[in-house]
Amino acid sequence: MKSAVEARIRDAAQELIDLSHRIHAHPELAFEEFQASAWVAETLHRAGFEVHHGCYELATAVRATIGSGPIHVAICAEYDALPDMGHACGHNMIAAAAVGAGLGLADFVDELGLTVTVLGTPGEEGGGGKVLMLERGAFDGIDAAMMVHPATTEMIAMPGTAVSQVRVSFTGKPAHAGAYPEEGINAADAMTIAQVAIGLLRQQTRQEDRIAGVVHEAGSAANIIPESASGHWVLRSDTAEALASLKERVLRCFAAGATATGCELTVSDVAPDYADLRPDAKLLELYQANAEAVGRIFPSVPSGFAGAATDMGNVSHVVPTIHPMIGVDSAAAVNHQPEFAAACITATADRALVESAIAMAWTAVDLSAFDTSWSQ
Repeated sequence: MKSAVEARIRDAAQELIDLSHRIHAHPELAFEEFQASAWVAETLHRAGFEVHHGCYELATAVRATIGSGPIHVAICAEYDALPDMGHACGHNMIAAAAVGAGLGLADFVDELGLTVTVLGTPGEEGGGGKVLMLERGAFDGIDAAMMVHPATTEMIAMPGTAVSQVRVSFTGKPAHAGAYPEEGINAADAMTIAQVAIGLLRQQTRQEDRIAGVVHEAGSAANIIPESASGHWVLRSDTAEALASLKERVLRCFAAGATATGCELTVSDVAPDYADLRPDAKLLELYQANAEAVGRIFPSVPSGFAGAATDMGNVSHVVPTIHPMIGVDSAAAVNHQPEFAAACITATADRALVESAIAMAWTAVDLSAFDTSWSQ
């Protein structure tokens, strides 16, 4: 059965590579992936999947299902790009590999006793598409969820951190800075106080915590007391629980700025919080054996690699999930660099997406040997 699945994927290899390169050549930002999601949907529809495009209240979400077996496997396709960098995180490869795994399994789902769903999940780069889809039922009844992600090296389990993004604004009162400064309420001062408080807080945070932010505006003229100041902050920790504690402490720093100056503080979430990634041990074992069987090699995790965030983390708290990294030859370039984008359409990247599609499909074949309590 695995040989037949592999043959089907290798027969479709050029189609998958073309899909990857086409998505790469037409980068679309979070929740604007109209072309990429349509290409994914059309490819799966031609293969016999029942396809819903624009589902879960998201115009660029895709649900493509085939089979009716008792074990339901979801394979996630990401396809959003980064601002100014295009596919510098290789989501073109993720989408093509997910489609490839689906194509490989499509003809055999009845024999295997599987239901296979390929989920096109928009807005991973900060938008939390999977979080929204999870809340709206996309992963209900799923027994296992998987995807692969390109990186500089193969990794069976990416250290996945929990992340929260907040938009902060202070509103004060303008006044002539020379003639009537006492009439003003300085929003820039409120932002400065908050930043100083956060800087001091860092001494008391855990090594796993990260606080980063930028100020977008804090006044427009030196002779006017700034009426408004705003910024964007990103908070990271190793677990969702630790992130919640960190977020509470950081928000108190912003509140201190408002209290000290008399400004009004407004805080809003930029996107849903991302939970830490908790991969399923049994699924990892199966995937690694299959990936090695198709020729992938897993070195040790690079020293100093702190991990990154993914909305697949939220899925992993509810459904047995894996998110292995597939290595591409990017030389010294790393994810979210323009040079990494260029590496995601090389011959090495093309081979990686085909082989990772086979490894995921083979993992689904393995799951067919278990009943629905396999993860326990």
